[in-house]
Amino acid sequence: MPIVDNAIYRDGARIAEPVSLDLTFEELRDHGGFAWIGLYRPTEDELRTVATEFSLHPLAVEDALKGHQRPKLERYGTVLFVVLRSARYLDAPEEVEFGEVHLFVGPNFVITVRHAESPDLGRVRRRVETTPTLLSLGPQAVLYAVFDQVVDGFAPVIAGLENDIDEIEDQIFHGDPAVSRRIYDLAREAMAFQRATHPLVGMLESLEHGFDKYDVDLELRRDFRDVADHALKTVDRADSFRAVLQNALTVQATLVTQAQNEEMRTLSRASIEQGEQVKKISSWAAILFVPGLVGSIYGMNFRFMPELDWPFGYPLALTVMAASGVALYVVFKKRGWL
Repeated sequence: MPIVDNAIYRDGARIAEPVSLDLTFEELRDHGGFAWIGLYRPTEDELRTVATEFSLHPLAVEDALKGHQRPKLERYGTVLFVVLRSARYLDAPEEVEFGEVHLFVGPNFVITVRHAESPDLGRVRRRVETTPTLLSLGPQAVLYAVFDQVVDGFAPVIAGLENDIDEIEDQIFHGDPAVSRRIYDLAREAMAFQRATHPLVGMLESLEHGFDKYDVDLELRRDFRDVADHALKTVDRADSFRAVLQNALTVQATLVTQAQNEEMRTLSRASIEQGEQVKKISSWAAILFVPGLVGSIYGMNFRFMPELDWPFGYPLALTVMAASGVALYVVFKKRGWL
């Protein structure tokens, strides 16, 4: 049985540590108090054994077995079923890791089920055990302490995401080609962070609506309201991250488009300059073509050719060559080719 800790509390103190669920149930029946049973990655049979001992609703047990649930709060008779999504920021890979915890809160018991390393419920247990006045308030005090731990754990995540977003802004304006991928990864983390934090506000409001019905202690009510205030601020920050990253992606796309347009303009200028050079080369080739043609014809040395015996034949050929070259030069100059 993957029981991390199994203890019975009475009057704000740990008074027993039963070695089995049967003994836990007997201790509660004979001496009162409340039990806090912590489970880590239980199998289906193990969790159903606990469910049988404490009469947990099958639908809630099914959700706890599947995991990957959205944060929610549901009541099955006298048992409250709560799903919380925790988060922690990992400095080395600069990414957010999400965890999940399920709580069954009854009149005289709390059962916590974890499928990941976070949140650190051992830390929560140590905190309430060193605060007898809080622990003496029963299972609802444990529920508050877990809520508080999860919400407080969001603060380092917010700081880490803020730092990542600041780095992205520097990357964008320094033309880092890898920034688009990082923006996408951060946007995905921001969305997951929103999904983990947004439902908390409604969940805490639902708890507040039941304060009178379930006779929640006045100080505990204030503690829950403090957690709700922190949760609301966290939700606002999560929303702002999403908006900032969307703007960053838009700016990045604009800068990429501008760079592409500038590159196209550069290529267009180069193409135009190349075209001008081709025009000049073509113009001079055409100018030299006519004299070359005439000269090549007369250079063939046939016996019978026009004006071979005429004294002015050679000057006429030179004149034709020169005139054709000048004429072509004038035409190309007017067209701007030269």
